[in-house]
Amino acid sequence: MGVLGSAMRETARPRPAADVVWQESELGRRQRWDLLGQEGATVWFTGLSGSGKSSTAAAVEAQLLAASRIAYRLDGDNLRHGLCSDLGFSHADRSENVRRVSELALLFADAGAIALVCLISPYAADRAAARELHERAGLRFIEVYLSTGVEECARRDVKGLYARAECGDLENLTGVAAPYEPPSAPELEISAALDLDGAAQAVLALLA
Repeated sequence: MGVLGSAMRETARPRPAADVVWQESELGRRQRWDLLGQEGATVWFTGLSGSGKSSTAAAVEAQLLAASRIAYRLDGDNLRHGLCSDLGFSHADRSENVRRVSELALLFADAGAIALVCLISPYAADRAAARELHERAGLRFIEVYLSTGVEECARRDVKGLYARAECGDLENLTGVAAPYEPPSAPELEISAALDLDGAAQAVLALLA
């Protein structure tokens, strides 16, 4: 069994039945990447709602594609329309959301794409598990922390979530009624002072 198969069997929750066997590709990862002309990786954007995760990832995606590099944005809201539509916003559901998305990003990265994950992912242990999953499989994991403070995020209020939380129409909003645990050692921290182009260029520099 290959490295990826071993990593997924060790970390998947719940564990697959004994008769479920990982199927290897005809091509090894290095062969696939050499044919594509790029290496896969996962860039994990974390931060409060309104911090700029999706906007930054979209700008990075556009520039990667313009440079003929395969990239795809795995946005948390988009994934909750399908893959994670059965999950709520309890601690357990948020952790399961991160677990599912990290497994999906792992497959994208193994395929040779650059997976751009935009997920609040408020708990440090869940993000650490996503990193460990990738590292055990020999895949690059880059954590990007959008450190925009809650006051600025509320001022932007791009989805109207903070206004709803203030009037009691929305419970468990991260940073307001639910905790957010900032990364202690991200590969990159982007503050609200950096404009969109500067933020995208900082991420692209890590992928050069």
